[in-house]
Amino acid sequence: MEPSPPNAVEAVLGVDTHRDFHVAAVLSMTGRTLGIERFPAALTGYQQLRAWAAQLGNIRRAGVESSGNYGAALSRYLLSRGIEVLEAPGPGRAARRRGSKSDRGDAEAAARAVLSGRAQSPVKAGSGLAEIARLYLVAKESAVKAQRQAANQLKAILVTADPALREGLAPLSRRALVRACLELTEGDDSTDPVVRATRFTLRVLAERIEQLRTQARVLEGRLSDLVRCHHPRLIDAVGIGPHSAAVLLAAMGDNRDRLRGEASFAALCGASPVEYSSGNRQHRRLNRGGNRQANAALHRIVLSRLRWDARTQAYYERRVMEGKTRREAIRCLKRYVAREVYRLVQQDRREPKSTPALQPRSRLDVSRPSA
Repeated sequence: MEPSPPNAVEAVLGVDTHRDFHVAAVLSMTGRTLGIERFPAALTGYQQLRAWAAQLGNIRRAGVESSGNYGAALSRYLLSRGIEVLEAPGPGRAARRRGSKSDRGDAEAAARAVLSGRAQSPVKAGSGLAEIARLYLVAKESAVKAQRQAANQLKAILVTADPALREGLAPLSRRALVRACLELTEGDDSTDPVVRATRFTLRVLAERIEQLRTQARVLEGRLSDLVRCHHPRLIDAVGIGPHSAAVLLAAMGDNRDRLRGEASFAALCGASPVEYSSGNRQHRRLNRGGNRQANAALHRIVLSRLRWDARTQAYYERRVMEGKTRREAIRCLKRYVAREVYRLVQQDRREPKSTPALQPRSRLDVSRPSA
């Protein structure tokens, strides 16, 4: 850590992050502003920010806005310097409407959120398994999305294509259609120019679909190897596939102290019930907060277990007989799955890994991972 001057006062740091620069504010424990400064969003800027803050006070905690985006690199740097970094929540729309906005004010607000206790969530360390899984998921999901878009474009072009071409391709299944389009040729000079352009475009889109499909399979294999190597209990649980497991691990983060317990993880996934009672009416409503991708992963796991797991089916039937609706029973099951996932991950984290380190896959290695 950067040495603080003798008799330095205890202070907190707040940072409003942007793409090209960050604005930092240092506040004493009594809330007095000790200094506000702007620094470039680069390694030299992080070093300057840390040295400047150390001259103003003894910094042990910091609140950083957008710690998963523009503030991710700064958060990792501060964590490496021994500073506890918390996600600073924004002021909200109501506060924005009531007052003005400035970068200096946002930096002060981030520091005050740490002082008041409003900032409680430690930022993700971004230095291990969860960050690797997040990177693979970003690439895989974009490949799947682009593949679906290209397939829709191929079918749309086929609708307006020449009848002779359309009648030969329209009855085919999606995979057979892509393979047939890969074999298309433009034809000779006597072929109609529009037909030649149609054939060429269909072949280009088919080649794009195949390339994206290969990329998605490679990334799926890497995700499977990653989860199976570090969390074998999780991947072996009923209904939990590599993709859903990776989504939940990415939401959980690498630092073990980020979540206080399984209830905290359920709240992070939006699977914790929200009290919504008044008078004699006792009710708990759907939690619309949390990480929606993690919530969707829990939903997929529950639907899979409802189809294949006898224990889950028995629980669902009992809840329905008690008067629960299908949606309410599924919400209860998602809460139980969140508890199970958290415990399995903690068990795998406590045990030393005897599995050999992962070998990087080749760019074209799309074979299924070995059991």
